Amino acid sequence: MDIAEILEKNRLEREDIVRLLATQGAEMEQLFRKALDVKLSRLDNKVHLRGLIELSNVCRKSCLYCGVRRDNDKVERYMLTEDEVVECARLAHQLNYGSVAIQSGERNDPEFVAMITCLIHRIKEIDNGSLGITLSLGEQSEETYRQWFEAGAHRYLLRIESSDEELYYRIHPRNERHDFHRRLDCIDALLALGYQTGTGVMVGLPFQTLDILAGDLLFFREKDVAMVGMGPYISHPDTPLYQYADQIPAADDRMNLTLKMIAILRLMMPEINMVAATANQTIDPLGREKAIRAGANVIMPNLTPNEYREDYLIYPDKACVGDKPEECFSCLDIRMRAIGHEILYKEWGDSVAFTKKM
Repeated sequence: MDIAEILEKNRLEREDIVRLLATQGAEMEQLFRKALDVKLSRLDNKVHLRGLIELSNVCRKSCLYCGVRRDNDKVERYMLTEDEVVECARLAHQLNYGSVAIQSGERNDPEFVAMITCLIHRIKEIDNGSLGITLSLGEQSEETYRQWFEAGAHRYLLRIESSDEELYYRIHPRNERHDFHRRLDCIDALLALGYQTGTGVMVGLPFQTLDILAGDLLFFREKDVAMVGMGPYISHPDTPLYQYADQIPAADDRMNLTLKMIAILRLMMPEINMVAATANQTIDPLGREKAIRAGANVIMPNLTPNEYREDYLIYPDKACVGDKPEECFSCLDIRMRAIGHEILYKEWGDSVAFTKKM
């Protein structure tokens, strides 16, 4: 089928998605233009910010792709204090960010759960609760998710990493700590509790096919999630998956494939939030701008104290590790204006799709 006919469809099916993922050159640019047009018409040219706080690199899991996996003894482990986290949130408020996102290696012990609850309450005390709170803290019990939701967190990001069970177990150990169906159950629990639920995948993994990626996009639509984060896979030399580094696409190809995933999902789910991941800028100096122009509408500038950032490297050579928050603030504003977009300050930036559904 001609690319123009597919782009005018009201509902894309698997074969359409595979065809769009395979586009190159002029056809790929046509896809990007269509996605941008859809975003601008259904949303606007505004970019939402989530001030990222990397709470800790202590993790109970051993995901085969991750630089902070439990079994990597080359990592110096750290944990921010509660006061350090609150200071990061105060800085977000001073910079007029509407939201913060707390990310961490996965823990589910009672002390950790209680600390997060306390942090949510303390952040909500800043300027009468003006800051929105997104959590990305891995798999937890339904009761823990409920406790954090009732404390004031309203968004939760839990990446599926791959919706294909076979591929999932090629990038995660198959044991009691890494259960594909447990992860699905957690996503369902978050949705049922009323979180603006986000998920996502890495693009360009070893063993990943266009059909698998098409299945990922269909999974997002089936779950009717509120937000999605997708970025190119970057191999880390201190991980088991690094042995397959020669089997992943070249950086430019991974970048384009990520952009195509973003663009196609914008056509499929025109009013959700999508993140322009830092990984995009890590492999392409203009990667985040390209993601925004392909359909993304969220950026997560890092607020973590600089002395800890080198130890939160899920992948190596992460962009902006040395930048101070105030530098990111002015830099992002200039970069977004250069591509005809505008950062929306002092707003939570909730998903339009979620707001309409509720």
